[in-house]
Amino acid sequence: MSRISSVFSKRGHTALIAYVTVGYPSIEATLKAVPLLAASGCDIVELGIPFSDPMADGATIQKASFHALQNGVNLRLCLQVAKQLSERIDIPTVFMTYFNPVLNYGLEEFCAACRGSGIDGLIIPDLLPEEASDLEVITQRQGLDLIYLLAPSSTEERIRLVAERSRGFIYLVSVTGVTGVRDRLPAGLQAFITRVKKAASQPLCVGFGISTAEQARQVGRIADGVIVGSRVIQLMESDETMAAVQDFIRELRSAVGE
Repeated sequence: MSRISSVFSKRGHTALIAYVTVGYPSIEATLKAVPLLAASGCDIVELGIPFSDPMADGATIQKASFHALQNGVNLRLCLQVAKQLSERIDIPTVFMTYFNPVLNYGLEEFCAACRGSGIDGLIIPDLLPEEASDLEVITQRQGLDLIYLLAPSSTEERIRLVAERSRGFIYLVSVTGVTGVRDRLPAGLQAFITRVKKAASQPLCVGFGISTAEQARQVGRIADGVIVGSRVIQLMESDETMAAVQDFIRELRSAVGE
């Protein structure tokens, strides 16, 4: 069992997963925020690798990526940061990236470097399962979970394919769109989760648009995990002490734990 899978082995426990962009607002902020996320109740942290064309991300994370790139953050630096974090926290970390940087680095080299840096899994939104067989073999050899995404628009055929291939958990995109804070959850979310549950045995974690404790509570009742990103980034921007981030994560932990 992988470290990611072990998070979901606790009976009745809903996983809380937070996202940060590596190097935004600064490398120091990332190194400060992630241990606080872990201490405040997060079960897994996604480390976003800044990319010039983050097609799945909304304005908040696009801006974070842009500024991190302007600050000189690259893939090698992200690996160094992941290594430092692995020595400070005992929860799984996942790289969220796009396929171009991985391909440019080299599939074998990247996966080996991830493992050496303490990374437990990869989320690559623009990588289709049909085109990922090489990376699947390499990630399995390196003990990394390759996590696929599904959207409400996914066909039954795509759901079955992802159910066969995703490791660790399946990332359910709550809306047909990009990341970002939203006022309410989509009306068809429960039906979407039900569709996927019919085909998949993996834990199902919902992201994109979750930004309040009440939204997290609602998702926690029907899914195995709750993913928050844009709101965490916003709070990191507004409070260098990270007290607001800590309070927010504790509130979410309480909400999904009820």
